[in-house]
Amino acid sequence: MKKEDNGLRPFFRLILSTNIPKAALTLGLVGSIITTFVGLSIPLLTRELVDGFSGISINGTLIAIIAAVFLLQAVIDGVSTYMLAAVGQRIVSRLREKMWEKLIRLPVSYFDKQQSGESVSRVVNDTGIVKDLISQHFPQFITGVISIIGAIIILLIMDWKMTLLMLVSVPLTMVIMMPLGSKMAKISRGLQDETATFSGKIQQTISEIRLMKSSTAERFEAKKGVTGVQNLLTYGLKEAKIFALIGPLMYTIVMIVIVIIIGYGGIRVANGSMTTGSLVAFLLYLFQIIFPITSFAMFFTQLQKAKGATERIIDIIELPLEEGQKGKDIDISNLPIQVENVSFSYEEEEPVIQDVSFEAKPGQMIAFAGPSGGGKTTMFGLLERYYEPTTGEIRIGDIPIHELSLESWRSQIGYVSQESAMMAGTIRENLCYGLKNADQISDDRLWEVAKMAYADEFIRAFSQGLDTEVGERGVKLSGGQRQRIAIARAFLRDPKILMMDEATASLDSQSESIVQEALSRLMEGRTTFVIAHRLSTIVDADQIIFIEKGKVTGKGTHQELIEGHDLYRSFAEQQLT
Repeated sequence: MKKEDNGLRPFFRLILSTNIPKAALTLGLVGSIITTFVGLSIPLLTRELVDGFSGISINGTLIAIIAAVFLLQAVIDGVSTYMLAAVGQRIVSRLREKMWEKLIRLPVSYFDKQQSGESVSRVVNDTGIVKDLISQHFPQFITGVISIIGAIIILLIMDWKMTLLMLVSVPLTMVIMMPLGSKMAKISRGLQDETATFSGKIQQTISEIRLMKSSTAERFEAKKGVTGVQNLLTYGLKEAKIFALIGPLMYTIVMIVIVIIIGYGGIRVANGSMTTGSLVAFLLYLFQIIFPITSFAMFFTQLQKAKGATERIIDIIELPLEEGQKGKDIDISNLPIQVENVSFSYEEEEPVIQDVSFEAKPGQMIAFAGPSGGGKTTMFGLLERYYEPTTGEIRIGDIPIHELSLESWRSQIGYVSQESAMMAGTIRENLCYGLKNADQISDDRLWEVAKMAYADEFIRAFSQGLDTEVGERGVKLSGGQRQRIAIARAFLRDPKILMMDEATASLDSQSESIVQEALSRLMEGRTTFVIAHRLSTIVDADQIIFIEKGKVTGKGTHQELIEGHDLYRSFAEQQLT
């Protein structure tokens, strides 16, 4: 963020961007103001009540009026509190919607560098801080200011000497609170950052719980977790120290003022220059000034927290979207794909793909082979448009693929990977995941694609059938079952282009043969790209592209590469003989 935006302007700009429900906000604030004004009348009524005491009678009418005022204040206060809380909830809801919609449209490169748990913390925790400021602390601040101004005006009219005596404490309070507030701002910002980092580490560990346990890494993760907890504790204790200073200091100042006012007021009552009722009213107004002032400390602390949270929320909202949100919507059936002189690097000085060119004709199977780390998966990422080429161009027909909308391009691609990613939910939800008309797809169609993927038998064996819960990342299913559901999902999408990252590499021989049959059925009539870890799966490919250290060192059929490419021949001799 820019330096000139270090004030509150970014915060107010962010809040205004959420289309605040103005009617509810106005009603809530007006209600709070009315409550404050009603509250200001109570000490005056109390003065009349006290001064009207006689030995044997109490003014019943005055008591009834005071009771009615209390009741009116309670009702209006309840309504305004709810309205302001509702405004805060709606604002934070819209902020979270904006952040979530932004996050899922950010490029993959953002998530390569950012821990997912940290992003989650921004969406949940930082917006929660903004909500608390809007719905709780801001209304208290507004009504507190009104209460203080109103009480001081009434007190000046009642007894200006005692009022000035009382106001001596205000500059003293400000001198103490300002540096503490500044210190609190730094601590709060650090605490928010540490919370986000800690959330990210926890989420990463839990999402890979099987890796952690199989690696017997409990001790390592426990130590890492304890370090994170200790860091949070350090910031928490720093925050507690500030509050420990603020509380007693404010209490001491308040008590000194009260004692002085009671002492001085007692003398005035004794010599007859002030009534007892006026002293009581004066003390009640004093409390109406003191309580808001003490709450101001919390308000400014929360304001500093909200400023820090706002910076991080704006950082996410202002990130550039994944390129290609808008573009052409065309049918890519029967169109060739041409990759011309494409290079790509994650970091400027480390090229991963260098000057790669090839053509895939409609219906062909193109396989990528080569040593690990050569750039095969990165090439898939470029074809999927997870990344844009640093130089060069990928075209579908005569159209550069970046001119198509991402939705149009990706909706016509089916992807089956080694890991067969799945979402927590049912088999039905995973089959239909991402499809616009998901709720209109019939069970007959789902069973049809399941059968085409050789998945229908094991799905029927579950008591819940298509409504069987698969668990987080599909952990309740075997690898072969997950792969067949992924293939069934691809059948359901009916893609024009199929991309497979050696979908049978991690399967046992029985599952592999079933999955391979399903894949062969899926590949029929589709342009297919395959990453091959085992050459046995690509011997029939129309074209094999051999990539080493980001460069294409050979192209051709299996037989052509056997005859003309030494490293490919070496791979083939190791794997196929």
